[in-house]
Amino acid sequence: MNLTERLDGLDWAALLQRLDADGFALTGPLLSAAECAGLIGLYGEDGRFRKRIDMARHRFGAGDYAYFAQPLPPLVQALREALYARLAPLANAWHARLVRAEPQSAAAGSAPYPATLASFLRRCHEAGQRRPTPLLLRYEAGGYNRLHQDLYGAVAFPLQATCFLSRPGADYRGGEFLLLEQRPRQQSRGTALLPEQGALAIFPSAQRPVPLARPASGDSRPGRRGFVRAGMRHGVSTVTEGLRYTLGIVFHDAE
Repeated sequence: MNLTERLDGLDWAALLQRLDADGFALTGPLLSAAECAGLIGLYGEDGRFRKRIDMARHRFGAGDYAYFAQPLPPLVQALREALYARLAPLANAWHARLVRAEPQSAAAGSAPYPATLASFLRRCHEAGQRRPTPLLLRYEAGGYNRLHQDLYGAVAFPLQATCFLSRPGADYRGGEFLLLEQRPRQQSRGTALLPEQGALAIFPSAQRPVPLARPASGDSRPGRRGFVRAGMRHGVSTVTEGLRYTLGIVFHDAE
């Protein structure tokens, strides 16, 4: 099956429900072993990338990553476009919930995320965000990524994805994918994932709306009922053996 057929074969209703309920969703293997190997093989081709980052130098962790230059590899471009189209309705639903809870934060009824990636990127470019953000990440033994958020300017899409290109337990050990959610007035909640090669994790770029568990009695202010913002950060635990590669799909471009 081609990529479009594989994406169409996913249970998107269940994935979006999981994203809404838990703040992340994980697919089974979506990319083939050959596709994963092909992406990993690009890492040594300098002409493919606009910028490389040594994580230790910036105190981001230990490892390195590289942002693709335009034009993106066809597989990366196809993933970015197809995933955006499927995630935009949830992004708009999340935005609407936050507008209702925090009416001062945005105009009620606005839909900031158009149906296509091309339309959304035009908005990024109008705001001065023109540099592509999909990237390959590489970790050797001892490598890790500190918990962080991927925001590159004023215009941001609230969801992003990571595709796991290496085989846990075979190509590397350790290196769990970490998610940390912080809800208002609650302790943080952490999740560690070790997905299969080719699997895709979808999660918030920075925050998402979550329901208030216990609304204050008699308090009718919009921000005190319904939904509030929960902050989300992600990272990678220490790789203990081998090499770990991932593909990051961020939908907004960078300044």
